[in-house]
Amino acid sequence: MTEPSLPLTPQSIAERKGQLRERMAAQRQRLRARRHERQQERELARQQAAMNAAEPLAQRALAFAKDHPLALALVAAGAAVAGPRRLVRWAGVVLPLLMQLRSGR
Repeated sequence: MTEPSLPLTPQSIAERKGQLRERMAAQRQRLRARRHERQQERELARQQAAMNAAEPLAQRALAFAKDHPLALALVAAGAAVAGPRRLVRWAGVVLPLLMQLRSGR
């Protein structure tokens, strides 16, 4: 269906322009608000990352385990399949590397 054509009078043109300007101003305001929200979210994420980096490794590991139980279950299943000897052998290789990374060498 098409709109019945209205006569284009200077007043109707001015009204349409005014409505268009209002819609554009509202859209600009929405975009500014959205941009402001994104900036706040990024700042909050930065602050949380800085706070998390200051936490001890054990506390971060515990928080990860709480947030990702499926990943923890997969690691536990992998450890059960690998067996204790293999785990001790790999721990002997991986732990010194982790200690070097922590000390910053």
